[in-house]
Amino acid sequence: MFMLAMRSIRQRPGRFLATLLAAFLGAGIIMTFNSLYDTAGRPGVDPVSSDILTTSASVVGGYGTLLVFFAVASTLTVNVRQRTAELELLRCSGATPGQIGRMVVGEALAVALVGAVLAIGPAMFGGQALLDVFQDSGQVAANVDHSFGPVALLSGVDITLVAAAGAAFLAVRRATRARRQRGRARTFLAYAALGFGAVSALSTFAFSATDEALMAAPAYGAILLSVGFALLAPRLLKGVLERLPLTGASGWLAVRNLRRRADHLSGILMSLILFTAVSVATLYMQAVESDAMKASGAVKSVDAKNLQTLNLTVVGIIVVFVCVMLVNSLYAATTYRSREFGQQRLAGASPKQVLGTVGAEGLILTAVGLFFGTVAALAGIIPFTVVRTDSVLPHQGIGIWPAVAAIASAATIGTSLATARRVLRRPAVEAVALAA
Repeated sequence: MFMLAMRSIRQRPGRFLATLLAAFLGAGIIMTFNSLYDTAGRPGVDPVSSDILTTSASVVGGYGTLLVFFAVASTLTVNVRQRTAELELLRCSGATPGQIGRMVVGEALAVALVGAVLAIGPAMFGGQALLDVFQDSGQVAANVDHSFGPVALLSGVDITLVAAAGAAFLAVRRATRARRQRGRARTFLAYAALGFGAVSALSTFAFSATDEALMAAPAYGAILLSVGFALLAPRLLKGVLERLPLTGASGWLAVRNLRRRADHLSGILMSLILFTAVSVATLYMQAVESDAMKASGAVKSVDAKNLQTLNLTVVGIIVVFVCVMLVNSLYAATTYRSREFGQQRLAGASPKQVLGTVGAEGLILTAVGLFFGTVAALAGIIPFTVVRTDSVLPHQGIGIWPAVAAIASAATIGTSLATARRVLRRPAVEAVALAA
């Protein structure tokens, strides 16, 4: 099966570009931040600089590991769903589910290894640039030299390979196991995340305004609530569609398509919810904290500067990964619909009407993701703002939410329309014949 996996990659390299890009970015981020471990372990590094470098590597490295897994899992899930006919043909030819699973895992490991190797060079430069940021802000001593050693190299390669193998295994299992069991487990995890998220957000009121750990509880609460909403994405999307009064041919067709493909689009909606919640909650709470310290006349400590740097870095990583996940998933999903678009055109729809349907679908997905992501973010922002400033809503960062909404809209609607326009360049008869 390993040789079959290698032949599959050679025959259709374009199918694995999304996985390669996710693995490349993930390995690059992991190695960039884990190089701070190697730097902190160099002889002569003072304890304060060592602690800051180690903390930064631990926090962002943990986020990076999770994001690598979700990014690779998102691309592999779309890949496996689009290969249903191919995998079914292998089963009819005598391949067992275990052999098919080993083939898909072998493909993922090969692509992830290439992505990790390609990321070594950029990670070296990224680690040096990151150290310069800490030194320019006075958090790390100027005499500390960057080091890219075994911790960065081994962690980047190992984590990327493990994430790829685990994501591939789960993608194959998700495609073959019983849907009822999957739904029960997913529902349980969703409600558990919502419950713990609500408790974490409400526990903010147990802190005082000067506690150093004040931001942790609402931030984790917002993240857990967004995870709960993300796991319930298919149900949330179907519930919104049942109450959506869209008229016109494009609107009616968009709602019908979204209802039929709600389960397949759940990955895209999950990315939108997580991106909105984490970005909005973190940036607003950091803005409130910075203004509160400025109003009190207090000078930012090294820990406060480190926390601000980490928050902005985490948001930046999330923005990059979510954009990659959205673009990859939407590109693959829209390209796969070439036969559907061809059938619509043969039935009398114009290319403009098809693009209108795709645009309406992207607009609905973006609106639903922004709404539930914003709800999860507000669940963390409001308790933090009340405790820290005695206000209910923050007065800082008026442009934060519009900026997040603009990025989400551009990634979702822009990718869908650009890919659909590319697919529509093929004649309708040819598209139907090639996909048949």
